[in-house]
Amino acid sequence: MSWRTQGKSPDYRFSLANERTFLAWIRTALAFMAAAIGIDQLAPEMAPSALRELLVAGLGLTAAVLAWYAWRRWARNERAMRNDAALTYPRLLLWLSYGLVAAFLITLTILILL
Repeated sequence: MSWRTQGKSPDYRFSLANERTFLAWIRTALAFMAAAIGIDQLAPEMAPSALRELLVAGLGLTAAVLAWYAWRRWARNERAMRNDAALTYPRLLLWLSYGLVAAFLITLTILILL
C-alpha cells in the first residue's frame, strides 16, 4: 500500500508549506550546481586544474545529494503528516553549513595564494 493512501489527508496548508520547503532545497541544489558550472567554465585560471576540478566535483556532488535529500525529506514529512507523527529535524543542515564554510575557506585560500 502506498503511503499516499495511508492515514488521513493533511491540511492543504501544511502540504503546501512542505512543498515550498522542498522547492527551497531544490533551489539550494541548483545554486550549488550553478557554482560548480561557473567555476568550471568561467574561472579556468582560478586555481591549478586538479584543485579546481576537485572543488567543482564537490559542489556538483553536493547539489546531487541536496536534490535527493529534498525528495526524501518531502516524502517523509508528507507521510508523517498523514499519520499524525512528529516531523524529523533535518540533520543535513549541519553538514551543509560545515560544507559551505569549508568551500568558502578553500576558495579564499586559493584566491589569496594566487
